This record gives sequence, C-alpha cells and structure tokens, in this order.
Amino acid sequence: MPQHPLHPEVETIFRQHHAWLRGRLMLRASSHSEAEDVASETFLQLTEKGCSTERELLDIRHPRAFLSTVAKRILIKLWQRQDLEVAYQDTLRHMPEAVALSPETHAMLVEAICQIDRALAALPLPVKTVFLLSRLEGMRYPQIAAHMGISQATVERHMRRALLQCLSCAP
Repeated sequence: MPQHPLHPEVETIFRQHHAWLRGRLMLRASSHSEAEDVASETFLQLTEKGCSTERELLDIRHPRAFLSTVAKRILIKLWQRQDLEVAYQDTLRHMPEAVALSPETHAMLVEAICQIDRALAALPLPVKTVFLLSRLEGMRYPQIAAHMGISQATVERHMRRALLQCLSCAP
C-alpha cells in the first residue's frame, strides 16, 4: 500500500477527533480491536482522499459528521462480510465431514463469496434475485420466470447481466 505524507489538515483532524471517533465506534463495534480497525481505516480513507487529486486541500467543514459517515460505511461493509461468513459457516456445519474443507480452501471460498457479494451489490434487486435463484436454489429459467412473474427472455437478460457483472469484478 502506498504511503501518503499527511496533509496538515488530516493530521489536525486526526489529533482532534481520533479519540472521539474511537469512543463512538466502541458503542457500535463488537470489540475494542474492531473499533480501532474501523477508526484506522476511516483515517486511512481520509488520507487517501486528501492525496488523490494533485495534492488538493481537503475541504471538510464538519469533520465529525464526515468521519461518522465514513466510519458507518466501513462498519456496514464489515458487518456484511461477517454475515456472509456466518452464513457460510452454517452451511459448512451442515456438510458431512467427508466434504470438510482445509483452512486454506475455506479462506479462498470466503473471499470468493465476498467478491461475488460485492459484484451483486451493484445490481438491481430483480437481477440479483434471478442470479441467486438460479445459482443457489438450482432453479431453471422457466421456473424462475414463473416464480417471479416475468418472461423467460427477461430471466435470460438478467442472468447475462449478473454473470457479466461477476466477470467484470473477477481478479
């Protein structure tokens, strides 16, 4: 990760508001370390924003509101990832032991699931629903069309869009 020199404005905001932000996050985060991580990521994003466009100065009139908004977005992404991991763990618990995965394979699958989730998050709900019904529920296109009350051509179009989205987000 590139190291950015701190703008004086960022350093001032950090000194004045880091303890406040960390305290606020302690009320919402599940642990002290999670609050620290989110606070650090918030200021990292602030640093990257300040250094992104030819060293332009930051113009933040309400730093606490800005920091709260950025931290909230980071927390939401963290919670979404945790929810995905819990759902995946539940699925693994219901698998026979012969299908149990190695820790490396498990980590790779969790990351793949998170990548798919990020890709699907950008899609409209009907497109996402068609994709999930097809891939997770194993429904065929005519079944999905009947289930959702749309044409089979629309199902095909939605699947194409979802698959292209997943491919565009692939590493």
